[in-house]
Amino acid sequence: MDKKITVLITDDHPVARAGVRTMLEQVPDIEIIGEAQDGDEAQKLVADLRPQVLLLDLKMPGLSAAELEKWVRVNYPEIVTLVLTAHDRDAYLAGMMEAGAAGYLPKSERGENLVAAIRRAARGECLFTDEQFERARKWRKNAGEKMESLTEREREVLKLLTAGLNNAAMAKSLGITPKTIAYHVTEILQKLEVHSRLEAAAWVSKYFPNDLEEIPG
Repeated sequence: MDKKITVLITDDHPVARAGVRTMLEQVPDIEIIGEAQDGDEAQKLVADLRPQVLLLDLKMPGLSAAELEKWVRVNYPEIVTLVLTAHDRDAYLAGMMEAGAAGYLPKSERGENLVAAIRRAARGECLFTDEQFERARKWRKNAGEKMESLTEREREVLKLLTAGLNNAAMAKSLGITPKTIAYHVTEILQKLEVHSRLEAAAWVSKYFPNDLEEIPG
């Protein structure tokens, strides 16, 4: 038998980890060498165990999936990462694609398909589909580039705006004047190509599923 493919499972839900482990342990050419319950533990285990394939949950405590993947690419480029997630949103997909993951799979994926994906990833194949590349491209055009055009201060204002704060409350929170807040809001609306604060909040809700902390890059 050829050398086994070593896999590190990361997921903050014990039941999910156990399910993946139980399924993969039945596969003769795959070896589970560790489990992590958060991003920080995953980082340590990657360094200690050097798995061939990292099965990475998207939403975990500690170091974010995108941050972890960028760190893996810099420090252990030979390790291949497959994202296994219940969050099939374009923002997450684009972010992990840019971070360097080799594939983005739903947790509902059938067992045999996951096994096939691990084997392909171990051979150095890219598992992103044409449909996923197109989704990421459209997201970058419609959302990513616009968000990146905002300054750091404008992102701070936008985050408070989406939380429902008025100009006076935002000014107090950021330690600047309401007049300056009004200027930033005007710039934000122009850059996002929307016409009102309500539309800006709706735009964020549409393109960024959780909050502004999930902005790729």
